[in-house]
Amino acid sequence: MKSSNSKPSRNLAMDLVRVTEAAALLAARYMGRDDKEAADQAAVDGMRELLNSIEMEATVVIGEGEKDEAPMLFNGEVLGLGGFPKLDLAADPIDGTRPLAQGRPNSIATVSAAPRGTMFDPGPFMYMDKIAVGPSCRGLINIEKPVEENLKIIAKAKGIRPQDLTVVVLDRPRHVELVKKIRGFGARIRFIDDGDVAGALMTSLPESGIDVLIGVGGTPEGVLAACALRAMGGEIQGKLFARNDDELKAGIEMGYDFEKVLTMDDLVASDDVFFAATGITDGELLDGVKYYSHGARTESIVVRGITGTVRTIIANHSFEQLDAISTLQY
Repeated sequence: MKSSNSKPSRNLAMDLVRVTEAAALLAARYMGRDDKEAADQAAVDGMRELLNSIEMEATVVIGEGEKDEAPMLFNGEVLGLGGFPKLDLAADPIDGTRPLAQGRPNSIATVSAAPRGTMFDPGPFMYMDKIAVGPSCRGLINIEKPVEENLKIIAKAKGIRPQDLTVVVLDRPRHVELVKKIRGFGARIRFIDDGDVAGALMTSLPESGIDVLIGVGGTPEGVLAACALRAMGGEIQGKLFARNDDELKAGIEMGYDFEKVLTMDDLVASDDVFFAATGITDGELLDGVKYYSHGARTESIVVRGITGTVRTIIANHSFEQLDAISTLQY
C-alpha cells in the first residue's frame, strides 16, 4: 500500500459536498436542453470555484474532460488555497452528461480526495473493465473468473436465487456477449445509459435492489467508485480496457499492463478517502435538483473512509445569499 506524509485530519467530505452541490445547481438548468458542452462548462466552473475555496493543495489525478472532449478539470491542475493537506483529486463534474442533456435520470456530480500519491493514475486510458459488489461479497469476486461463476458466488453469498439477482450493465454494443451470459445464467439486468459511479455505489445500498455492476465503463468512474466503496465496505476490481490495437500498443509502450487486475488498493491506496456526490437529475441513488422561487433543493451522499460514515444530506439553497458571496451566478 502506498503511503503519504500528509494525511487529511478533518472531514473534507463536508467541504467537498459544497463542491458537488455547486456543480449540480449550475448544471441542472441544462436538463433536457441538448447542450452537453454548456452543461459541462457550468458544472466545471462551479467545481473549480468551490475547490479553490478549500484549505488544501489538491492535484487533479483524474479529470473527466478529455474523454468527453469537454471543458475540464485537467490532469495535473492544482486546486485549493494551498498548504495542507496535500491531496490527489478525482472529479467527474457530470457523471451522466448525456442523460442530463436528454432530460433523463441518473446524472450526478461527484468528487473524491485522498492523500497525495494514493490514487491510481490511468494516464490517457479512459476505459476499464470492472466488477463492483457490496459488503456481503467483498473478497469473494474475481474479475478474471467467468461471469457466470462470479454471479453464482454473489448469489450464494447473498442467499438469493439466480433469478433474483440484479446486475447493472451499461447499455452499450460492446456488452452484447456479456448480456447473453448474464441472461443465460438467469439473472435480471438493469440497463443504464450512463453514470456507472451511481451503479457501483448502489451495490452497497441494500435498499437499491442492485447486487453487482459488471462491464466496461470509464476509468475515472472506477477510481471514484473505489473511493466510495472503500468506505462503504464494498469492493471493485478492474482491468484497463484498450478500445483498439493502437491504444493497446501505445499503453504497453508507456508501461501500462492491460492484463493486471486493479484491486481496491491499486485504485486508491488509503482508507483516508473522502467522497461526495450530488444528484443533478432524479435517479435511483439521489434525487435531482429541484428549483423553486429564489432557491433550490439538493440531495447528496457524503462518505468518509477512515470512519466508514455515510451521510445523506438534503440542503435548501438561497440564490440571493449565494450570489452575494460568489462570482458564480446561481
